[in-house]
Amino acid sequence: MASILHVPLSNIENSLTERLKELHDSILERSPGVCRIACALYDPKTDLLKTFINSTHTGHAISRYEYELSKSYQLQKLKESGKCRVIDKIEDELDTGTAHSDWLLEQKYRSSLTIPMISNNHFIGFIFIDSEEEGYFDDQTQRDLVLLTKLITLTISSEISTVQALLATAQAASDFAHLRDFETGRHLNRMALLSRMIAKEIAEEFQFSDEFIEHLYLFSPLHDIGKIGIPDSILFKPGKLTEEEFEIMKGHVDKGVQIIAKVLDDYKLSHLSDSQLMLNIVACHHEYINGTGYPKGLAGDEIPIEARIVTVADIFDALTSKRPYKEAMPIDESIKGLEVLVEIGKLDPICVNALIKNLDQASDIVTRYKDD
Repeated sequence: MASILHVPLSNIENSLTERLKELHDSILERSPGVCRIACALYDPKTDLLKTFINSTHTGHAISRYEYELSKSYQLQKLKESGKCRVIDKIEDELDTGTAHSDWLLEQKYRSSLTIPMISNNHFIGFIFIDSEEEGYFDDQTQRDLVLLTKLITLTISSEISTVQALLATAQAASDFAHLRDFETGRHLNRMALLSRMIAKEIAEEFQFSDEFIEHLYLFSPLHDIGKIGIPDSILFKPGKLTEEEFEIMKGHVDKGVQIIAKVLDDYKLSHLSDSQLMLNIVACHHEYINGTGYPKGLAGDEIPIEARIVTVADIFDALTSKRPYKEAMPIDESIKGLEVLVEIGKLDPICVNALIKNLDQASDIVTRYKDD
């Protein structure tokens, strides 16, 4: 079984970012004027186009950027048509006023090629390719790059499909175990969005890549998957659990790790760069900074940062949500509850402060995805 290991995803050799950089090096042998290749993913649930992975040889990469696709007429047209777009002279043709376009002009890129990523007739995002040379992307260069970028699309879509299959399997298992009555789909949406929000806020301090943040967003809903192995009499008990029952309940963490590890092994997915991140979230989301959590009693930096983020998001959502045994707590009271947990040493103050700094966004998430 895979072990808990605190390794930033951007540093894992098998990451998509590393594979893109290797492909960029190959492209440079044939097209030396290509100074940047970047992939942005599209989330149909939120209509957000989000920075994901990049290989930037000239200039500095834009990161933690998101934009509502429907607000961009040109990109929306590319999404619908599936056609590529060439801009021969960026400063003359690009509309200004967005963080992305302003950043693009600052980099002194002169021409660009935008390629929609289509997988199984589904739009999954864009590949942006830039050059410092004006009019660089002639017909032959376009043909070469479109062919090579199919490898990028195939690689990304393969991993996304794997993630979606894993999440679907987990959701089906949860539904079968009637967990939908306890961990609603909207709770999982809130968890994912809150975790991503916290990660974005502290990304610079912890050197998170956009790839790391996106995988955290995708995998945070799996944190309690082990609850499908807990008896209903304990899982849905309206009153306080006995000590014996609580010990059984705590077993959901190890059960979750076993489930994820088995799925990864059965489908030969343990090699994926994000498999350890997934296991860390499931294994450590009930560990506390002061060592009083379970199942390992890890403390401080022994707890992977991805798990510390998910723990704060999970507790905040639990406080602000109505449950069979309690009413929803107002936002301000929920924040006070988090601050108390920081004071007694249970929660990471950096993660809690990140949530507080983005309280308007957190409140919007709680309100927009409120349970019926």
